Amino acid sequence: MVFMNAKNNLAEMALKDISEMEQVGSDEKVNIVLEVGRTDGFYTGGSWATARRHLIKKDASREFTSPVVQEITHIDMGDHQSIIDFGRWAKANYPARHYMLVIWSHGIGWEKVPLSKAAKGISFDEETGHRVDTPQMREILKGIGGADIYASDACLMQMAEVAYEIKDQVSFIVGSEDTEPGHGYAYDAFLGLLAANPGMSAENLAKAMVDTHAEYYAALNQDSTSSYLRTAAIPEFLKLTDNFTEAMIKSGEGQAAKKAVAEALHYTHHPDNKDLYHFVQLATAGARDPQVRSAGTRLMAYISGALVGKNRTTMRFTPYLGKIDSNSHGIAIYLPLSAPGYGYDELRWEKDSRWVKFINWYQSQ
Repeated sequence: MVFMNAKNNLAEMALKDISEMEQVGSDEKVNIVLEVGRTDGFYTGGSWATARRHLIKKDASREFTSPVVQEITHIDMGDHQSIIDFGRWAKANYPARHYMLVIWSHGIGWEKVPLSKAAKGISFDEETGHRVDTPQMREILKGIGGADIYASDACLMQMAEVAYEIKDQVSFIVGSEDTEPGHGYAYDAFLGLLAANPGMSAENLAKAMVDTHAEYYAALNQDSTSSYLRTAAIPEFLKLTDNFTEAMIKSGEGQAAKKAVAEALHYTHHPDNKDLYHFVQLATAGARDPQVRSAGTRLMAYISGALVGKNRTTMRFTPYLGKIDSNSHGIAIYLPLSAPGYGYDELRWEKDSRWVKFINWYQSQ
């Protein structure tokens, strides 16, 4: 199930990704169901500006030929209810043993800024000015009855805050810590693998999405990050994260924490989005307290073992950190240099973890 919100400047890329889907197409074992919306003022190829639902059919041409199953003249694709409606419709009309939901659009992680068109996490509808925030992502997945895989074909969404919000509705989460290149997922590659082996496990499909994404952008010599998370590992991940932050606070090594925050790998245009493993690695290396080092070592081992099933990058160079391939480990987290931003207190991660206590502590040092 692909909810493709192209009511923004990604409209041209939508047709490219649909063409990739049509290289594979649906068959008796796999249905590829799409809702795609566009609006006036952006790319006009194909000369339509509504939302349409399609069952993707195999077609080797580069034209969008899959028949329209349903046309929706007026829709706010930045309203989370629209995604719930699509998911329910897809499941009712194309029932399956297993489901994956992809939200395709712009993304900015958990972030929620009041009264701003740069606000909220994913699915940017530039016609209405609305976007879906992170708690609404939980409502989407709950509203459609969950899925085996949830994937964000969008920027900056592979964050602890997002994963924790939706952990109870999915088994695996695929996404990018950094900005997602405009071409998005290699749909023909991973769907081709699924079509050839429709009985593959959900985890193997998530792995294939990560691998094909990396291989596609490596061939283009273009920067990318991609990973998948196992949601069954998230409760223990929370516990180990809390143990680490409590050890840091008790150690009193505030300067080591602040230095690690400043130096940890951050992602494009979002200096508060840091790779969690790299931050813990730096903080642990800079700490003198053995409890900090022990807690940090356990947390890093868990991230790279149980939590992150597969992580691949094709990142080459950035002016601020140089070569960074080895510093992106598959899950980012919010590490601001000022007070937590608007809306952070609405997140389940903020309510259930000690992360804000840790943020307030290191900022006071």
